[in-house]
Amino acid sequence: MLHADTSTLDLAEEHRVTEAELKASGLAYTILRNGWYTENYTGSIGGALAGGAFLGSAGEGRIASAPRADFAEAAVVVLTGEGHEGKTYELAGDQSYTLGDLAAEISRQSGKDIPYKNLPVADYAAVLAGVGVPEGFAKAIAGWDAEVAKGVLFDDGKQLSALIGHPTTPLADSVAVALQG
Repeated sequence: MLHADTSTLDLAEEHRVTEAELKASGLAYTILRNGWYTENYTGSIGGALAGGAFLGSAGEGRIASAPRADFAEAAVVVLTGEGHEGKTYELAGDQSYTLGDLAAEISRQSGKDIPYKNLPVADYAAVLAGVGVPEGFAKAIAGWDAEVAKGVLFDDGKQLSALIGHPTTPLADSVAVALQG
């Protein structure tokens, strides 16, 4: 998890524990702290198109996500390369965006007006539960979004693109793939 040592996301605790156990084990290790997968958001494009808006609770929080393929490529580089032992990499996309930016990109590519609607956490959780997301998970997703508003998914260190040797996949490309799917 991106910035697992300082992240306020509740998911970070298990990552902190795992990292501590790796370091204490005496084994060789390299820690890849993956940021959010772009697919975490592009998976909601169909619902946004059907509902006429992209919903969330992230406010103007910046997200430096990348698609799973970029993170997988970084793992291959580390697993097959040398000089990574004992290092921790903060992996995030090169370009950050807000959910408003994502909604604008969906609008641009789909030709439909899809605004971003920032909802209070409880309201967003209720909407998610209303479309079939289990209540506990709906609350978790909405809570994570609220943390996004505080910057937990932002990183501009470009360690991911440095590892893979090229820029990370732009948001526009990920949106295009999702719209084709």
